[in-house]
Amino acid sequence: MRDNHRDYITVEDEKGNRKDYALEALFDMKEESYALLKGEEETIVMKVEGEEGNQYLLGISDPLESEAILDAYQIAVENAQDR
Repeated sequence: MRDNHRDYITVEDEKGNRKDYALEALFDMKEESYALLKGEEETIVMKVEGEEGNQYLLGISDPLESEAILDAYQIAVENAQDR
């Protein structure tokens, strides 16, 4: 069921399959911008490219890079909650 207070994005994979994701967070790390997207079965991280007003998302092809970014984000959130 969709939450009407969230933004949703449809992502199309290389095979043409489309999935809807809720935008959970936008964050910066190592001078790059990322979007954390949550689907029904998975959570993914995509890189935000372009200038404000003309931005788009790029998939991260290296699963280790994607996992490292997601892990770093989770650590940052946990540290912020501890304060």
